[in-house]
Amino acid sequence: MLERAEIVRKEYLRHDKKFPHVWCPGCGNGIAMGAILRAIQSLGLSKDEVVMASGIGCSGRMPTYVDFNTIHTTHGRALTFSTGIKLANPALTVLTVMGDGDATAIGGNHFIHAARRNIDLTAIIINNSIYGMTGGQYSPTTPFGSQTTTSVYGHVEHAFSIAELAATAGASFVARSTVYHAAHLEEMLKLAISKRGFSVMEVISNCHVQYGKKNKLGGAVQMLNSYKDNAVKVEKAAKMSPEELEGKITIGVLADVEKPISTEVYRQVVEQARLKAEKITKEKDKDGVKRYEE
Repeated sequence: MLERAEIVRKEYLRHDKKFPHVWCPGCGNGIAMGAILRAIQSLGLSKDEVVMASGIGCSGRMPTYVDFNTIHTTHGRALTFSTGIKLANPALTVLTVMGDGDATAIGGNHFIHAARRNIDLTAIIINNSIYGMTGGQYSPTTPFGSQTTTSVYGHVEHAFSIAELAATAGASFVARSTVYHAAHLEEMLKLAISKRGFSVMEVISNCHVQYGKKNKLGGAVQMLNSYKDNAVKVEKAAKMSPEELEGKITIGVLADVEKPISTEVYRQVVEQARLKAEKITKEKDKDGVKRYEE
């Protein structure tokens, strides 16, 4: 019997598409992609049932490698394409993979309104605190005081939390994990993908080439070990003081609620409009009013 890793590799990767991949050695994107594939396999989803959309950035390369229905979209607009796909075919499982800049800077309004509408799809945001592919500029999640190519004397703006923003904006499900915690990440992804409504999976990842090097955080191994040392599960974090949580990464399920799903409500509205139109047509026919037919 084939080992699980071999099954996932053979079944869910496009072996004729630009391998070896373009990600830097040690990049967390590969770990995130592996966790996504294992989650899909564990849930028993057919490749034809899954759509993966992405925007621009390091994570934007992921649809090239996975053997699902895929679309590589414009910068910041992955959620708009995903919304259209879900409206057209609600039966599909839609995964939208984005980076922190792609999702929350140029795509910020799309992100908060997708959460507000509670669209039935899963947003997977790989947060490495920087624009890695385009030169190492600061992003909305770059920590205060950090050095980047556009903040060489220290970043003067404060970062916001993607997960907390998503929960506040109205997402049905919000979770966070790191690329060090690969098994935990897979479990969180399974919950996010299974949840009906807008699900957000924030994946804390390393960019040791752009962010780590400039901020003297070491290479990939050192940054991954920092996630190991500083991650705290939500159950433990609930018992800690703000001072104890300073510099820590809270991982686990941060929000899980039930609420109406906009794509389903939309179809109900369409059906109501259709029935009303049919009723009006029948009433006109009864009155002997000839109706226009194409």
